[in-house]
Amino acid sequence: MARSRFTFNQQIMKKVVNEAAGKVEAKISTLLNGMSSEFAGRPVEEIKPVLQSRWRAAVDGSITDPELSEYAAKIAAGESFDVKVNVR
Repeated sequence: MARSRFTFNQQIMKKVVNEAAGKVEAKISTLLNGMSSEFAGRPVEEIKPVLQSRWRAAVDGSITDPELSEYAAKIAAGESFDVKVNVR
């Protein structure tokens, strides 16, 4: 059986990961701030399904409670968002 060996430069990997995290931060911040403008003052239960659908489309992933309820409440209150992704 043949073996393959890979070597990764940690600095380059960190740079790539941080750039990807920055793009995700921007997408989520844009999504939440846009919804905050559009849905301020609307009921949380009306916002949640729209947020879940738009989240899935924006980041190709899902959001579940309690985050969904928390973000929907902040959107209903008209709050602004500055999302930071924590890379470990």
